[in-house]
Amino acid sequence: MSADIDCLVIGAGVIGLAIARALARAGREVVVVERERAVGQGVSSRNSEVIHAGIYYAPGSLKAQLCVEGRQQLYRFCADHHVPHARCGKIIVAASADQRDTLLAIAARAHANGATDVREIGRDEMKAMEPEIEGVMGLASPSTGIVDTHALMLALEGDAAMHGASTAFATPFLSAARTGEYLRVRLGGDEACDISVNTCVLAAGLASPRLAHTIDGIPRDSIPVPHFAKGNYFTLGRRSPFSRLIYPAPEPGGLGTHLTIDLGGRARFGPDVEWLDTQDDLAIDYAVDPARADKFYRAIRRYWPGLRDGELLPDYSGVRPKIVPQGTAEADFMIQGQDVHGVRGLVALYGIESPGLTSALAIAARVADLVAAEANV
Repeated sequence: MSADIDCLVIGAGVIGLAIARALARAGREVVVVERERAVGQGVSSRNSEVIHAGIYYAPGSLKAQLCVEGRQQLYRFCADHHVPHARCGKIIVAASADQRDTLLAIAARAHANGATDVREIGRDEMKAMEPEIEGVMGLASPSTGIVDTHALMLALEGDAAMHGASTAFATPFLSAARTGEYLRVRLGGDEACDISVNTCVLAAGLASPRLAHTIDGIPRDSIPVPHFAKGNYFTLGRRSPFSRLIYPAPEPGGLGTHLTIDLGGRARFGPDVEWLDTQDDLAIDYAVDPARADKFYRAIRRYWPGLRDGELLPDYSGVRPKIVPQGTAEADFMIQGQDVHGVRGLVALYGIESPGLTSALAIAARVADLVAAEANV
């Protein structure tokens, strides 16, 4: 007797869809289940849409490896599948002399990670590239870009479907347990059911730790405690004077209040870092408090003094699925197989924050390899 479904992927965000595509292209039967009624209604729809070069992450970490690999794969995928994107480049600005050492350390880390086209630029060159920037020096990253995230997810879903995968919306994952040869999974929604699966991949973003607690057999100490860091965005009420992304020196918890542009030339600023008290992903308030603009003005004017009063408008917010608390060193991506949690047929992903979008295709390849390896054990 065979399982009802070979591979079940929980979550139809960019990570889940990329994993479904990788598994389907490897010849596996794949179904994606999603509690919402469309793709990417969580973390994937609430980010900067930046294709990162691989600059900031600890050398040798999954974030560093998968960002550099994923960035190259993502540019190819976007070109091959006509996903709107632009390799616009980025400048990281040292607003004052005391930030020079920070930028030099970032440049060294970027080169160690394989982002070898990152280079130092002096004030004059920086001003020639972006006349309205003020700072003592900068780092230029020509491989940084932007992408239409929604179009990317639709392309991933479409390519997965071309290889036989399907997606069930309004179908929340409720629980799972190992019963003999298979995992027995309970699904909710209008057509609630119990199904047997060979492999289950938990890629539910903010919800992954909560859902992991519903899977029988996972040691509770293997499930990270979620810590949510909200990032608010404001948009510029006029056309952007910049053609590149502009980042300040990083700050604890994030990369500072940076300027990004979308494919239509609109500028937005953020995210800031607002640590939330809740650990319940279903209780998050995504409203942007207009009063936070005061801190945005101060932060932005350190590198763009030309920003005028009244030009920032509240836009949207997102939440980083962090797995370490405020004040703790950044955690790496967590991709757990049976060797970690002991549940055969389960792969669980936690803490897939930035650069998760950029890394999606590389993460998917890593998960597909892990699934194949565990199937052969």
